Amino acid sequence: MTPPLESDLSHVLLTEECIRRRVDALAREISEVYRDEDEIIVISIINGAIPFTADLIRRIDLPIRLDCLRVSTYRDDTRPHRNPELIDTLRLPIKGHHVLLVDDILDTGRTFARVVNLLKKMGPASLRVCVLLDKIGRREIPFHADFVGFKIPDEFVVGYGLDFAERYRNLRCIGVLRPELQNPPEWQ
Repeated sequence: MTPPLESDLSHVLLTEECIRRRVDALAREISEVYRDEDEIIVISIINGAIPFTADLIRRIDLPIRLDCLRVSTYRDDTRPHRNPELIDTLRLPIKGHHVLLVDDILDTGRTFARVVNLLKKMGPASLRVCVLLDKIGRREIPFHADFVGFKIPDEFVVGYGLDFAERYRNLRCIGVLRPELQNPPEWQ
């Protein structure tokens, strides 16, 4: 199989440089909000948030502990399924700790509603949410992220961790996948 190429995109929405600058700014915002805390626990929703989380935590000026959750939402489709499936859970105890939940994209709100509800039951001292991308027009469940990288239109995006059928995560930019490459028969 050939590696994913930017030529598979109908257009680039966010360049590598644009993403880098915004991640730097988000890290400064987060560091300021948590400046009086001894430590925060960052929980990354993987696989999509891996590149974003890695870049973000290296720029936050605070002691951090990292854990990950795995949630399946899209399952090789261009639209999220109704009920996100929790595949893997936390290893770190979060009771009494300040928690920052990080994900690549907020669209319908279903994944965040489920994960935030789960985390709140674990008794964190505080819980905030950081997303790289926010598709406000796709919201089915009201949800607001505390830190947002970019607000984007309702287009199917890939790159910088975002995928289609586990492809395109390694693109350094974020772009809109050409329609003819969404659900091609050879990928089924």
